[in-house]
Amino acid sequence: MRIPEETVERIRQASDILEVINDFVSLKKRGSNYIACCPFHNEKTPSFNVNPVRQIYKCFGCGKAGDSVRFVMDIENIGYGEALRYLAKKYGVEIEEQEQTPEELLRQNERESLLIALNFAKTYFQELMQNTDEGKSIGLSYFRERGFTNPTIDAFELGYSLDQWDGLLQAGIKRGYNPDMLEKAGLILRKEADGGGKVKTFDRFRGRVMFPIHNVSGRVIAFGARILKTDKNQPKYLNSPETTVYHKSQVLYGIYQAKQAIRQEDVCFLTEGYTDVISLHQAGIKNVVASSGTSLTTEQIRLVARFTPNITILYDGDAAGIKAALRGLDMVLEEGLNLRLLLLPDGEDPDSYVHKVGAEAFKAYIKQHSQDFIDFKASRWLTEAGDDPLKRAEGISDVCASITRIPDLLKRQTLSQRVAQVFHVSEQSVISEINRLLRKQQEQGQKEAERQQHRTETANRQAPPQQPATTDDINALLTSLSDSDADLPDIVIPDAPAKPTTQAKIVQTPLALQEAECIRLLLNHGARELEPGITLCQYVLSELHDIDFQTSPYTLILTLYREAYAQGDILLAADFLNQRVSNEQVIQEQVIHMTTPRYEISDGWQKHEIFVPSEEEIGILADAAYRNILRIKKMLAEQRMSQIQAQMREPTNSTDEADRLMLEFMGMKRVDIEISRLLGTVISG
Repeated sequence: MRIPEETVERIRQASDILEVINDFVSLKKRGSNYIACCPFHNEKTPSFNVNPVRQIYKCFGCGKAGDSVRFVMDIENIGYGEALRYLAKKYGVEIEEQEQTPEELLRQNERESLLIALNFAKTYFQELMQNTDEGKSIGLSYFRERGFTNPTIDAFELGYSLDQWDGLLQAGIKRGYNPDMLEKAGLILRKEADGGGKVKTFDRFRGRVMFPIHNVSGRVIAFGARILKTDKNQPKYLNSPETTVYHKSQVLYGIYQAKQAIRQEDVCFLTEGYTDVISLHQAGIKNVVASSGTSLTTEQIRLVARFTPNITILYDGDAAGIKAALRGLDMVLEEGLNLRLLLLPDGEDPDSYVHKVGAEAFKAYIKQHSQDFIDFKASRWLTEAGDDPLKRAEGISDVCASITRIPDLLKRQTLSQRVAQVFHVSEQSVISEINRLLRKQQEQGQKEAERQQHRTETANRQAPPQQPATTDDINALLTSLSDSDADLPDIVIPDAPAKPTTQAKIVQTPLALQEAECIRLLLNHGARELEPGITLCQYVLSELHDIDFQTSPYTLILTLYREAYAQGDILLAADFLNQRVSNEQVIQEQVIHMTTPRYEISDGWQKHEIFVPSEEEIGILADAAYRNILRIKKMLAEQRMSQIQAQMREPTNSTDEADRLMLEFMGMKRVDIEISRLLGTVISG
């Protein structure tokens, strides 16, 4: 249902973009703004910029930009209405809507429907554990035996599924949930009965304690389930299947409960199991997550990197734990994180060990026994190698191979010194080995690129030929040429489209760049007076009164400026950001891009009396607008000359047509020469 505009405005006013983004990314202050590594693309150096004054964000790497609502939409992959409801819930803004039935909720969209169904299942499992004899005697007693208290059980929303074939299915149907949606959410299964024909529908989770898996914002997206009875035909742990909302390689168990602690402690502890996370959390070690149901993945490491650059892997001390630690080691280094590793005493896992020694002793053990990856690997190689020089050399090469994964050159150089110290070899030999491995990786990469190119060329040769792409003809002619070199003639493009639409991708031609600069000047300084009574907006629109831009979305923005000015209004950047004049995402992104400076002038410059001229100064601003208009007109003239030359080469032209084209070309050439003179640039030949 539609949310009233006044409610939308209350939600926007209540939302603090720093708080909203901090739920997903760890921000650091820089000058008057805040920065972070962008959550929308992989990067090692922060280019994600948040402006708390204007309540907007902008990534200078991938171009993502927007306000609090847009951020929630993009990070959660949800619609506009859902993002508003998320923020309304976060800030306690009441949304006055008619109560929706489950059927109406399910019709919103599939993703939201899945989340609603999963939340229903979570509540259903909680109620079964708390209110049924089977749930209390089996599920709740199991968690009590593990030492989990009521606050811990509530924090992780633990539950129990009855040992029934279709308990959840029947409860869902009774509440109005579609069985098809329950199946898509991974909650029920359908199989053909023996003999074929008839389909049997039943619950996926039966007779198990339930561990809801949350996304970063706290919504249930899947379940992990542990069976408590001995049954060789049933797996001990059963996880939800992959769905639209759940991709196990991109999820960390406990990230919602841990994110604030990870940010505060500036380190994330990584374990393997659900109960490891829950036990450590209850013991006060809350900055802990688990890669349950999958080996550690790149996506999971990047999820940690949103909140801290430091990660400590806590694994069991047995052979499987060591193997798992080594498997994840290089992946963490490759993502640029600072890594430490800790193997617990043999036979112990984080859950058992924290119960055995207590929280304080566990923290002390981490502090005393965690190692950086060099010590971790070296200690095992040196123990295995003994006096064998070949094994020792193999160990050095293995550690150097891990160092090559680190993207930061300075870190690699520093760590090469550590390797030399640990293995008692010269630093130069370590550097030589690292360089050898880097060259080998580069050669392998080049060979793979060549193989890929060969596969592409082969596929292209086998594919049917396609017609070459054509460009659209310019929708006007440049006329009104003057014989006088003293007066610059107008450039006219008649019959502009009524209201062009935006395109997702902007082709940055030289003309498009000048159009963008014109829009940037309007957005930042449109209301400023260049001289008494003459605003920059008035000057630009009068100079471009018969010219329309050719690049979307600049065409639409210019049209919006003209429409507003005709009504006696000058648009400001805020009018686009609050969607007063347009709700198109590409418009909002472009406005933020054009009004957000990437760099700030250091206070130290003013301290040392180094003053940088500001575009705000009237003389500079007027000159910038004047030269921008000239460049646009010059490029349109050059564009038209190219078209005339192409027309003149057509063999079907009559003598009169050829003469007309030649006269028009000469007129355009005079325009080009005059503008070049005014700009002080080299005159084209």
